[in-house]
Amino acid sequence: MNSQVDDLHMLFFPYMAQGHMLPLVDMAKLFAARGASVTVLTTPANAAIIRSTLPAAAANPVRLHRPDCVVCDTFMPWTFDVAAARGIPHLVFHGTNYFASCASRSFDRLLAEGTSPPASESFVLLDLPHRIEMLWTQTLDMRKLAGTPMAGLAETFSRAKEVELKCFGVVANSFYELEPEYADYYRKIIGIRSWNVGPVALCNQDLAVRSARGGLKWLDGKPPGSVVYMCFGSASLFSRAQLREMALGLEASGHLFVWVVRNAGSDWLPEEYEERIAGNGMIIRGWAPQLLILNHPATGGFVSHCGWNSSLEAICAGLPIVTWPLNAEQFYNEKLLVEVLKIGVPAGSSAYTFTAEERPVIKAAAVETAVRRLMGGGEEAEGRRKRARELGEKARRAVEKGGSSYEDVGRLMHEVIDQRRRNVGLAEFC
Repeated sequence: MNSQVDDLHMLFFPYMAQGHMLPLVDMAKLFAARGASVTVLTTPANAAIIRSTLPAAAANPVRLHRPDCVVCDTFMPWTFDVAAARGIPHLVFHGTNYFASCASRSFDRLLAEGTSPPASESFVLLDLPHRIEMLWTQTLDMRKLAGTPMAGLAETFSRAKEVELKCFGVVANSFYELEPEYADYYRKIIGIRSWNVGPVALCNQDLAVRSARGGLKWLDGKPPGSVVYMCFGSASLFSRAQLREMALGLEASGHLFVWVVRNAGSDWLPEEYEERIAGNGMIIRGWAPQLLILNHPATGGFVSHCGWNSSLEAICAGLPIVTWPLNAEQFYNEKLLVEVLKIGVPAGSSAYTFTAEERPVIKAAAVETAVRRLMGGGEEAEGRRKRARELGEKARRAVEKGGSSYEDVGRLMHEVIDQRRRNVGLAEFC
C-alpha cells in the first residue's frame, strides 16, 4: 500500500438517522479497505453498532485533533465553517443521486422567479438533459415553510446548497454509468467538484454467508423472479385505509409477494386475509433483511418509496421497481427510475406529504395494476427487466478494481493527500 495513503486520516461525520448513517459508514469502510485511517464521529448509542461493522484497524482509536479531511452529511452544513476555520478540506456526502440534486436546483430557480401556479398544475424543470414534468403537489415549496415549525428545514436545505459550492467537493453514492448526463451536468454546468464512490452498499454483499443464517426459507421454495417485494423504508407509515388497499391490491395482482409492514397491529387487514394468502404471500412485521430479499433468486420486483438507499439496492440487484414516493427527494428519484432509466412503474403517488393522515389513499386497483405491469410479461415488462439487469451488472463493475467508482475513490484520496502537501508547504513558507 502507498505509504502516503497509509498515512491518510479521514473523519466521517454522519447525520444521526439510519438512512444517512449507514451509507456513510459503508463509505468509511471503502476508504479503510484502500489503506486510509478512518474515524466515524457518532453518539454513544450508535457507536457499538458502527464499530461492529468496521474493520479492526478502522475501529481503533486514532488521532482526532487534525484529520486530513472531514466527510460530513449534507444535512450538517455548519460543519463547513468548523473545518474551514482549521484549514481542513471539507467534503459533503450526498445521500442521493446527481439527477435529484440537479432537479432540486432547477426547481429552486423556478421558485426564485416567483413561479407558483395552482397546485393541480404541472410544470417542466428548467434546462435539464431530459424533459422532466412534475406536479406542484409532488414538490416542497420552501417559501411556504416560513413562520412554521418547519422553517429550520428550509434554512438547512438552503445553507447545504451554498456549502456544496464552497467545499472541497461532493462525494456521491452513485456511479457514473448510472446517470452520466447528470454527473456531467452537476460538475460542468452547476460547477461542483464531485467523486462517485457508489454503490457503497455493495461492500456488504457477503450474502451467501448471511443467507445461511435462515429467515428466507419461504422464498427458497418459489420460482425464480416470481415474488414481488414491498417495503417502504424504516420511517414510512401509512393509514389503516391505505394498508387495507395495499393488501387487497397485492392479493388481486395474483403474484407472490413479501410485504414488510412497519405499522403495529393487524386490525386493518381484510377479514381472513392471512388465511387467503397462505402460501402466496408473507407479511413481515418490523425489520426485514432487505439486501438478502432483493438479491434472492425468487425476487423479481420491488415496490418502494424511492428512498435512494433502497432504490440503489434494487438497482444493484438488477430489479425493476414500482415507485411510490412520499417526500424528501423521492419524487425526483421516481422520475429518474421511470423516465430516465426506464426501470420503474409509477403507483400513482401525487402528493408530497409528511404524515400518513394527510396522504391521499391509492386504491387497490391501482396497486394491482402497477404490480401486474411490473411482474407481468410482454415487451414493455421484459424491457424493464433487461435494463434493470444491465444496470445491476454496471453497478458491480463500477466498484471492482478498475471500475469508475473504484478509480474515483483512489482519485479522491490522492487529491486530499495533494491538498495536505500544499497546506504543509504554505505553512512552511509562512
